[in-house]
Amino acid sequence: MRAVVSRVSTAAVTVEGAVVGEIGPGLLSLVGVGREDDVPRAHRLAAKIHELRVFPTEDGARSADDLGLPVLVISQFTLYADTRKGRRPSWQEAAPGEVAEPLVDEVVAELRRRGCTVATGVFGARMQVSSVNDGPMTLLLET
Repeated sequence: MRAVVSRVSTAAVTVEGAVVGEIGPGLLSLVGVGREDDVPRAHRLAAKIHELRVFPTEDGARSADDLGLPVLVISQFTLYADTRKGRRPSWQEAAPGEVAEPLVDEVVAELRRRGCTVATGVFGARMQVSSVNDGPMTLLLET
């Protein structure tokens, strides 16, 4: 699994003109699922996201877990695009929707089991994502 995680001041996702997920300070996590991914990888990714120490404090960096900050999770199959050849991306390594959706849901569920407040987009929908990147701080995570 892959995630592009940004430390944000605010982030929101809109579907068909309605805001379906929104957070203040926290993490925006775009999550992609590959063909080889499974539930244990989803749990590892959730732990990485929640425990990532990217919030500066006077006594060092803290995580969303340490500070009780929310995470906005958006499914993003395009993280598995292969752009090495030509001008048209290949999506061959991305898991099909019927495999990917339950694994993205499992990332969300694991974050919630850990006590995290989680907002989400809508799997497979055309979404408009807005965010104010704080730092900027954006990282690629892989399991």
